[in-house]
Amino acid sequence: MRIVVAIGGNSLIKNPKQISAQDQLEQITETCKTIAGIAGKDQEIVVTHGNGPQVGFLLRMSELAEHEIPLYPLDYCVANTQGSIGYQMQNALRYQLEKMNIHRKVVTLVTQTIVDSDDPAFLHPSKPIGSFFSKNEIEEHAETYGWEYIEDSGRGYRRVVPSPVPRQIVEKDLIELMLQNRALVIAVGGGGIPVIQKNDQLEGVEAVIDKDLASSLLAREINADMFVVSTAVSNAFINFNRPEQQALDNITVEQTKMYLSKGYFGKGSMEPKIKAALQFTEATGNPSIITSPDNISEAILGRKGTRIEQK
Repeated sequence: MRIVVAIGGNSLIKNPKQISAQDQLEQITETCKTIAGIAGKDQEIVVTHGNGPQVGFLLRMSELAEHEIPLYPLDYCVANTQGSIGYQMQNALRYQLEKMNIHRKVVTLVTQTIVDSDDPAFLHPSKPIGSFFSKNEIEEHAETYGWEYIEDSGRGYRRVVPSPVPRQIVEKDLIELMLQNRALVIAVGGGGIPVIQKNDQLEGVEAVIDKDLASSLLAREINADMFVVSTAVSNAFINFNRPEQQALDNITVEQTKMYLSKGYFGKGSMEPKIKAALQFTEATGNPSIITSPDNISEAILGRKGTRIEQK
């Protein structure tokens, strides 16, 4: 069975006061226990992950050092976090497999995601990233670097960047090759490094890609049997955090579309995950799952989580 498991960047840092590399490693180790449990000897597993907090840390470090070192471009930050998170994850996963007396290779692949250069998102940047600035500071950066920005909930001003639709995973053939050689693959970190095709070359762009949409795209491109989105809650809910909230167990594509059309899911939280899962199941006919890391094993067996199926 070939499974793509998408893990959220925030799930790698659970306590905002514990953000060191060691804190992250401890959380990754817990997550990798679950992944090793479902991988076993024969399952083909690709793990993708978010990187929002980690990119934020890199941007902050870059901003603090701006008087000495030029600001890091965003595509560089995504590549950097793919390496650092993947390094911790592949060693933790290998260790858990060895404890189970399972000897399999684990590899992290720096992964690029092609987006359209004429995607409407480039005309309307909307994704806030990085630190909060004063009005004077953000205007200075806007003049120097061409930043666009918004006022964010009375807390200050933040840079906004485009979030274009992922169109193609550049390294998908390599991912398939490694799976065929029984490796567990960590890829498409942070949605992939955003690149456009320009004169037969790949060129990085200042953008961020939704990691669940990119993971869903990868799952479709490599013909996965199942797509799992790991998040902070055990199930997707309609009317979340309201008196009438309801956990969803098994739902069809048509039911999912109906819930989406009625705006039952949080736009910045659950809705993108639902859309990513829906895209996979509608395109392939294979099930997708939304659940928390500790419930993944049971969810794959149909006992926990939210499962979206064709009918």
